[in-house]
Amino acid sequence: MCGIAGALDLNGQREFPRDVLAEMTGAIAHRGPDEEGFHFEPGVALGARRLAIVDLAGGSQPLCNETGEIWVAFNGELFDYPELQRDLTTRGHRLKTRCDTECWVHLYEDHGPAMLERARGQFAVSLWDRTSRTLILGRDRPGIVPLYYTEVNGWLLWASEIKALLRSGMVHARMDPKGIDHLFSFFCTGTTRTFFEGIKSLPPGHFIKVVNGKLSIHRYWDLNFPAAGEERRAANPAELVDELEEKLQRAVQKRLRGDVPVVSYISGGLDSTVVLGLTKHVRGKAVPSFTIGFDKAGPDERSAATESAAALGSDLTTLTLNRRDLADAFPELIVASEGPVLDTSCAALMRLAKTVCSQGYKVTLTGEGADEAMAGYMWYRTQKLRDMVNSFAPGRSMTQAMRWLALKAIGGRHAENDGLELRPGVRPAQQDMFEFIRLSRPHLYSPELKSRLIGHSAYSDLDFDHPRLKSWHPLNQSLYLGYKAMLAGLLMVPKGDRIAMHNSIEARYPFLDEDVIEFCASIAPEYKIKGRTEKWLLRQVAAKTLPPRLARRPKTMFRASLSGTFLGPERPPWVDQLISPESLRRAGWFDPAAVAAEVRKQTSMPRLTAKRFVFDVALTCVVTTQLFHHLYLGGGLCDLPQWDDASFAGNTQPSTKYRVREATDVVEVIDA
Repeated sequence: MCGIAGALDLNGQREFPRDVLAEMTGAIAHRGPDEEGFHFEPGVALGARRLAIVDLAGGSQPLCNETGEIWVAFNGELFDYPELQRDLTTRGHRLKTRCDTECWVHLYEDHGPAMLERARGQFAVSLWDRTSRTLILGRDRPGIVPLYYTEVNGWLLWASEIKALLRSGMVHARMDPKGIDHLFSFFCTGTTRTFFEGIKSLPPGHFIKVVNGKLSIHRYWDLNFPAAGEERRAANPAELVDELEEKLQRAVQKRLRGDVPVVSYISGGLDSTVVLGLTKHVRGKAVPSFTIGFDKAGPDERSAATESAAALGSDLTTLTLNRRDLADAFPELIVASEGPVLDTSCAALMRLAKTVCSQGYKVTLTGEGADEAMAGYMWYRTQKLRDMVNSFAPGRSMTQAMRWLALKAIGGRHAENDGLELRPGVRPAQQDMFEFIRLSRPHLYSPELKSRLIGHSAYSDLDFDHPRLKSWHPLNQSLYLGYKAMLAGLLMVPKGDRIAMHNSIEARYPFLDEDVIEFCASIAPEYKIKGRTEKWLLRQVAAKTLPPRLARRPKTMFRASLSGTFLGPERPPWVDQLISPESLRRAGWFDPAAVAAEVRKQTSMPRLTAKRFVFDVALTCVVTTQLFHHLYLGGGLCDLPQWDDASFAGNTQPSTKYRVREATDVVEVIDA
């Protein structure tokens, strides 16, 4: 993985300042600490920071085709690059390197923008065709690798991270209030919207094409499901088990490719354990593994991860963190993520990536994406119950009853725009949870924020215009939302690419392999949830590839304490500074009196109440929004430095201590 940045003159052929592009790539040096490269010509500039993984000596970027007419700067991996290179050579192309980056210029020579339909992997690519003065900016199918862009003073600027756009000096950081509303609606901005006004995210499966200054956006791929009742079924499910196993093994095998060692994350759950187990099947010995333990900061999976690693013969490193460790890591997490973050476990994963880097590794495998493919989350199971109840009482649905009870528990105040459907007749499983948390908005939003959101619904930003959406089984409609919004906006940003690359680590996702995604989309819902068992088909694969005790483990959700991280007795002083009446008034997003009242209640009321749950999430959103505002929008809310201070300059070398426990091959890392 690498980092890219660039500029195109939409109005002519002005020279882009070399020092400005150098500043932009310098802002994302953590994405590519091994090498820096540029290409300049009238009207266009390409920049790249390289994390060398394939062809360490010969893969410098940007690079061009034989004639120098086509240039590319590329962030990511084409995992089938050996096969692509053989095919390109057979068709007469002359390759100068072994690097997958070079495949792009030759694929473009043969196919033009349709090259993206033939590219398999995780990527963001910028390609310049000098002859036709055409720019292509493309992003992978599930949205693993980010790409941001904006227009300013007749220039199109793009980069792997927003901080590169800000560092140009041409783009000013302004909060998008609709981004805040996305956080309180979907826990992330899983669309083209970001938390910065005027800066957009290129959607997964899309590309930008600019010809002679005219910009257009195109979709080259979208997730598709069969119509309800037409899903794939087999007389003997063992056939599907074997096929999924083969596809996952192939996905792992491809993601072990490269010229550097590969490791794997592991938790106490099924997904990452299957991935680690498949590395043993592919290589004969499991790769080294890394896990996190929580000391009173969330469910602690250390013993389960240790058992799994021992059973598979993997050398395990364990990082142990408490609530104060998570809170202390949060400013750096917000800098890395470039937006407020609700999921506090992201801070733990960021520290784990730092531990991986400290041991000299560059690449790790993870189990993310399995829950989206195989319906692993709790709300997919509750959807079936909700729909069944609603079918018996269509005039007064379970959803309406839940909203009435929740409103009463919260205080009875109406929440604008609730009760919406994503599309007529489509109400995914996640929406009950989304609307439950949205009930906090009328309480906590300031009058100024409410006025700026008049007439806006966060749901209107969601890209749910798939022509066949209503024909799908309700479970598949929910899985589509999971892929389109939460995966791309949450799991692949503050929990994926951003925190890994902040530490110069490339994360690879076998469950997000194109063939795996398409296979899982094709099969019938009963292979995903059977009775009370989620990920049923994956569990059958686990039974074939893992020891029985590991294969039978129940679903565990990797999570950490939410508001307890920030409102507990050991909270750092900057938390109180951020939510002080003065700081809240200065930022202008939340009502100081309402926040103070809910903080008092949150620390005193019983845990198992609806209101405690809603404001556990909501107050975490308040704290992290305030922190984001301070770090990126001018400071002044607390004593922490701002994002471009030397303290947050992207130092990838962690300060950690190691202690090796006797009589084991487990290395325990104590966060310093």
